[in-house]
Amino acid sequence: MLYKNYIGGEWVEAEGGQTFKSVSPADTSDLLGEFPASDERDVNKAVEAADRALREWQKVPAPKRGELLFKVAQEFERRKEALARLMTREMGKVLNETRGSVQEGIDMTYYMAGEGRRLRGYTTPSELPDKAQYAIRRPIGRIAMITPWNFPFAIPTWKLMPALVAGNTLVWKPATDTPRMAYELVKIMADQGLPPGVVNLVFGSGSKVGIPLAKHPKIDMITFTGSTEVGREIYRYGAEKLNKVHLEMGGKNPIIVLEDGDLELALEGIIWSAFGTTGQRCTACSRLIIEDGVYEELLKELVERTERLKLGNGLDESVDVGPVVNEAQLNKIHEYVQLGIKEGAKLLCGGERATEGELAKGFFYKPTIFGDVKPTMRIAQEEIFGPVLAVLKARDYEEAIAIANGTNYGLSSSIYTQDVNKAQRAIQELEAGITYINSGTIGAEVHLPFGGVKWTGNGGREAGEAAIDEYTEWKAVYIDYSGRLQKAQGIE
Repeated sequence: MLYKNYIGGEWVEAEGGQTFKSVSPADTSDLLGEFPASDERDVNKAVEAADRALREWQKVPAPKRGELLFKVAQEFERRKEALARLMTREMGKVLNETRGSVQEGIDMTYYMAGEGRRLRGYTTPSELPDKAQYAIRRPIGRIAMITPWNFPFAIPTWKLMPALVAGNTLVWKPATDTPRMAYELVKIMADQGLPPGVVNLVFGSGSKVGIPLAKHPKIDMITFTGSTEVGREIYRYGAEKLNKVHLEMGGKNPIIVLEDGDLELALEGIIWSAFGTTGQRCTACSRLIIEDGVYEELLKELVERTERLKLGNGLDESVDVGPVVNEAQLNKIHEYVQLGIKEGAKLLCGGERATEGELAKGFFYKPTIFGDVKPTMRIAQEEIFGPVLAVLKARDYEEAIAIANGTNYGLSSSIYTQDVNKAQRAIQELEAGITYINSGTIGAEVHLPFGGVKWTGNGGREAGEAAIDEYTEWKAVYIDYSGRLQKAQGIE
């Protein structure tokens, strides 16, 4: 089936007439559709549509905007299983995870629908008599939204829903690996009565759609989730226009296991965090730091359990690990594995593409563990974004924290310990936007802020009340009903 862009409330073909295909990474013969390979002309049309819609959408009372989101959330809920199965086909992760990913989008949409009846501002007393003052939120305007393929439903809702309830209009460029999920999401919103031009969807590459969108003079804000390299480029484009830019980028997330930690609990959390979504999460655990006294015991059991993980098409409920998203990512992962071997790390399991039987139809990589990893090795410093876990040894708590903090990233972190004092210290000392105690590095909930420090982001946060801050500007209001000119700051 040939799909189209959604611009100004209509499904339209790309100006250039070019297309690209979306195929399943588990079976490349499984075609999910053909999509417009758009260019700057399509971007211009979409931004103009968002510009035209902005004034009227801002006038819609926020509670009414929230009610529309509530209807959208209900439709998401009705279609949860179909959306989950489609996501598994298009990007590969297993059904158990895609169901959770859709549920996260449902939760976020309901949450932000409720914000329509709050959008809290605040009042303060004036220093002068017969004068009132308060602060309110105002929408930023026309927003460029660029999203990744690994959470093609949840991450767009993190951005769309707070932006919409706050009164903004958007142009969305989804990842070229997951265009079908973007189509389904926008179609549901359109069918529930979203006014024309409020959300516009333009398919295509980063170079021909993403860059022109980020550079467009009528865009007021850019929100981007993806790699640190691309995020830096986006940041420069925004800076040239003095746009607000919100970046969510890479991670190199550590799990620390101390000698007093619950090792069985830790094993479950490590495997889930390292190999869930085939390691293709910004919050995936890619570094395991084990205190010396339990290093050999924990690592031996971890390798044995990892080798028992079943690879395959995520539509099979018995499968533990699905494919990586495409061949380029498969090759990148293998290059890092070869680099790890060259650096002197010890390959304990995995380390190769899986091509047995049905696996030959897709992009499968065996879950991989390296032991004897040194903190300075590239496999311990750089984001691989695949099922590769680097295991490091620490003498004690202090060294474990130093190793955990010794990268340029700071998204998620975890520590397993029964010592409440060390747990509380870790909360303060781990350089990350998220810290889990006795749990893995994944599992963020929609009502707390999500984001990181250092190279992971530029200070913004998604989810929770913090998301409303991202998509609004503060406006101060002063009302003087004294009937005379009053001068503040004690001026006579």
